[in-house]
Amino acid sequence: MEITRIGSQSSVKGPSDWFTGRVRIDPLFNPPEPARVTTALVTFEPGARTAWHTHPLGQTLIVTAGCGWVQREGGPVEEIRPGDTVWFAPDEKHWHGATATTAMSHIAIQEKQDGSPVDWLEQVSENQYRG
Repeated sequence: MEITRIGSQSSVKGPSDWFTGRVRIDPLFNPPEPARVTTALVTFEPGARTAWHTHPLGQTLIVTAGCGWVQREGGPVEEIRPGDTVWFAPDEKHWHGATATTAMSHIAIQEKQDGSPVDWLEQVSENQYRG
């Protein structure tokens, strides 16, 4: 058994290669192999969002605060609110983040394949973000 105490893991700024705007990532757990799951609480300030990306084994988001937007490639931009869950299928190209005026936080849960839980792609343009 391992207990990870609140505050024992440092928050990190979302890297500009993967995010637009101000994003804070708070790791929740990342157990050693053979476990594959990783989890983080991600907070997006208004206007902040991920780049387009995929997950080899899919991703689940659990919205905990605020109001956000999600989009899968070829689909509409959709609103998400606290209590909503979002499932992205393996290799489904998508992005997620805050709305233009409201911050949003979610728990992101994904599994690693060959050591990586995500494949980062191009940034989301302003036109794509605004839907």
